[in-house]
Amino acid sequence: MALFSPWTKSKSSGAVLQKATNQGTRLFNQRLVLKVIYDSSPTSRADVARATGLTRTTVSGAVEHLIRSGLTEEVGTGRSTGGKAPILLNVPDEARHLIGVDVGDSRVSGAIVDLRGHVRHESQVPLDGRDGEQALSRIEDLLDRLVAATDKPLLGIGLGTPGFIDTATGTVRWAVNLDWHDLALGERLQKRYRLPVYVANDSQAAALAEYAFGHHGSSNLLVVKVGEGIGAGLVLDGRLFQGTRSGAGEIGHTAVADNRRICRCGRVGCLETVATMHAVLERARELAPDAPDSVLHGTTDPEDITFARLVSAFEAHDRLAREVVLDSAHHLGRTIGALIGSLDPSHVILVGAMTVFGDPWLAAIRREAQRSALTLLVDATRVEIGKLTPNIVVLGSAALLMTRELGLSPAA
Repeated sequence: MALFSPWTKSKSSGAVLQKATNQGTRLFNQRLVLKVIYDSSPTSRADVARATGLTRTTVSGAVEHLIRSGLTEEVGTGRSTGGKAPILLNVPDEARHLIGVDVGDSRVSGAIVDLRGHVRHESQVPLDGRDGEQALSRIEDLLDRLVAATDKPLLGIGLGTPGFIDTATGTVRWAVNLDWHDLALGERLQKRYRLPVYVANDSQAAALAEYAFGHHGSSNLLVVKVGEGIGAGLVLDGRLFQGTRSGAGEIGHTAVADNRRICRCGRVGCLETVATMHAVLERARELAPDAPDSVLHGTTDPEDITFARLVSAFEAHDRLAREVVLDSAHHLGRTIGALIGSLDPSHVILVGAMTVFGDPWLAAIRREAQRSALTLLVDATRVEIGKLTPNIVVLGSAALLMTRELGLSPAA
């Protein structure tokens, strides 16, 4: 891990400061060279020099360091243009392994991922309603398994978790469902595993995954995760945008409905009270007794109307199921329209458990977005269901780690 480790500066010694400056330049050049090789593999030293503007001597020094580190390898020769055939360089997919973790609603899922986003090993543990320290223990149990399962050098650990996350420090400021408040999760896991650890909000991690691995060809996209909660991740100009306090995308707790329903955040009428799995299920249970034409009518115990049963009824074109699900889509579409009008992204990608309702749900979201924002902007924005689930948060957490530690992104 010494390849791109931070360096320290001292104002008390010009010699130390100069050494730090030189080291910083070398690290910058190594990252730049690695990125070009990663993006253009296979490529030659001369091509890297042309792409970076660095001297051939500087490139050669950086390449030799990368080879010693195992992050670059020579893979044969290229076509000669009259002189000696150039030696080609490549970044091996398995030069490093990364661990990505998704702290989900009912379980913690994790995977070992290589530098191209290929999942090499997966594992998960149930949460079974655990929160606080018990949920942390489950996460550590999973990480123990994943660390033991890899036979390659580990770059580090990335985690996507619900809640308000200070990504700069790896601190969970507030995660309601997990009962975490000001939890120094990154620091705790760094001490336990002696590896770099990065923590992000799960919706923000999902946005990174779509940008890095979704092949959208865009540097401006939004990912809206709709399941037990609702959140958005924003990638703007090719960078994850987190806002001043890492709270960008907290759309689930925006008041959109005059329904007097108390949200888990303590406020009334939030988007999460009308558009989540729990919200549509509760609405179906409330209306079922007065809907004799519905297959959900006549249930003696409201708890018998499960989410799976609601999905089946929706797919069978049950009137009540369609009503509650598509009404939730209207509220979500109105919010997405506001985001399109504010940020003008090229793509809005919907992920999470609610996407099981498919094209009818998506069409309702699109229609409402068109009603609530300029048609010119909405028509030019692709609103679609993501294709990376169920590993989207795992892949996004790995992408965050790879970007922060090596300066690499598969989207480049």
